[in-house]
Amino acid sequence: MLDTELQQLRRAKWRLDGKSIQTIEQARGFLEEVGFCLMYPRRPVLLVPTFIGAFVGSDENLPEWQHAFKDPRTAEATELMVRLLRGKAAYEANLFEENNGFLVAASIFPYFYAVMGERNPKQAPKAGTRSPYSQLASDAYAVIEREGPISKAKLLERLSGGLSLAALDKALAELWSKLRITRVDYGASGGSVWDLLHRWAPDAVKEGVETSVPEALTALVSKYLDCVVAVEQSEVEVFFGNFVPRSKVRDAIHALLAARELSFVAVGGKSMLQITPEKVEVVPTARPADFRRERPWRESPPPNDRKPSQERRPGADRRPSSDRRPFGDRKSSNDRRPSSDRRPRWDRTSPGERKPAGRRSPDERRPRTEQGSPADSRPPGERRPTSGPKPPGGRRAPTDRRPRGPKRDKDSRFPRRP
Repeated sequence: MLDTELQQLRRAKWRLDGKSIQTIEQARGFLEEVGFCLMYPRRPVLLVPTFIGAFVGSDENLPEWQHAFKDPRTAEATELMVRLLRGKAAYEANLFEENNGFLVAASIFPYFYAVMGERNPKQAPKAGTRSPYSQLASDAYAVIEREGPISKAKLLERLSGGLSLAALDKALAELWSKLRITRVDYGASGGSVWDLLHRWAPDAVKEGVETSVPEALTALVSKYLDCVVAVEQSEVEVFFGNFVPRSKVRDAIHALLAARELSFVAVGGKSMLQITPEKVEVVPTARPADFRRERPWRESPPPNDRKPSQERRPGADRRPSSDRRPFGDRKSSNDRRPSSDRRPRWDRTSPGERKPAGRRSPDERRPRTEQGSPADSRPPGERRPTSGPKPPGGRRAPTDRRPRGPKRDKDSRFPRRP
């Protein structure tokens, strides 16, 4: 795969090839296809699709959240996004900036909650030195729990006490980052409307609580790879490192590789991860009954010159055996010598060759005793004489050894004293 091919596949999946989303059905289908996306692009660039890019149908001149109020396309995209939140087709999380929401599809949100959410969502947060919540966040949670969905302006009035808007935004961000509350609506006059997440989506929260973290993380990694088509492992760790330790992300990738859910692919000289493609089963086609395999190098004669099989007689074109030419001067079976008059195989010798010394006929073999040893064998304990001629094929007798020279001292340089 080339880099250009990978970019084309991403643009087609992220709706940046001119096929923009304009209706609520198209927006719901896009979010279910990619799994999650940002509302606006951010810097540094994060490898994830954007909702505003899919709405426009291009990635050119897209506004960031700081300059979104100047772009007329932002109002229509925001209205479409709010309709998804109202219908519970999408959920919003606070991963990067408050005004740049991270949209998660309804089918993926339980896994996302299992990684980031609280295991006991109905327990109210308490402020403390070791608690991630401040006293203002605990008070805001109590007001939202008591009065139900409430806008930011009304919440500011209930808390009162000379509270600033920036302090309230910080308290809401603490609750939102742990998925204790969620934004369910947005109005031009009252601003965002907040509610408790376990009250707004009880089924999704219950499914997320019952899901383990490794299982949820592997599902999120698989969905992310399906969204970006192919990506390096380091980029996967960078994306999920915003809300999960990188060691857990690495373990999830290794588990998927061991299960062969993921595989490596070479893209532009780089080794990237991808979802393992499904194997295509090849079904053999049945050959017709009159199928005949013809050889292209052999030209078949025209059908008119062929003789029908009914006119041929078996053996009609064969020559009689009496007219065949004999193979050499072969004697008939009656002229051959009987097998009883033939010499034994071991007694046959070719002209000019002697009979091997090691071979003997069965009649020339030495007789054996009852114990199975040769008759001329000596009883145990009696040895052969050491003198005498060298036996054929044996070792040299001790008497035939060459005489050794005079015995010399160990050190011949110094003569022995008399």
